Amino acid sequence: MADINIVQAHSLTPKKAREAAQKVANTIAEEYAMECAWDGDVLHFERSGVQGSLTLEKKQAQMQIKLGFMFSAFSTKIESKIAENMQRVFTGNI
Repeated sequence: MADINIVQAHSLTPKKAREAAQKVANTIAEEYAMECAWDGDVLHFERSGVQGSLTLEKKQAQMQIKLGFMFSAFSTKIESKIAENMQRVFTGNI
């Protein structure tokens, strides 16, 4: 299994941070056929071979992903794509 951990700083209000997180979730759900659900300030997502969460904090968003064997070969590409998406939406360059 491969683990991906991404931390993105932000200066958004809680409402705007949640909207940004939802945009990230929508992209992940669409591109990787994931199921996503909120539990407080934590967005959980999963599909066969992948599970993770996006945790919203006051000044940062933290994404943690566990990739199964089939996806681990693509971990660098997946991490890069998600980090770029998070940077774009959490810095207001949407």
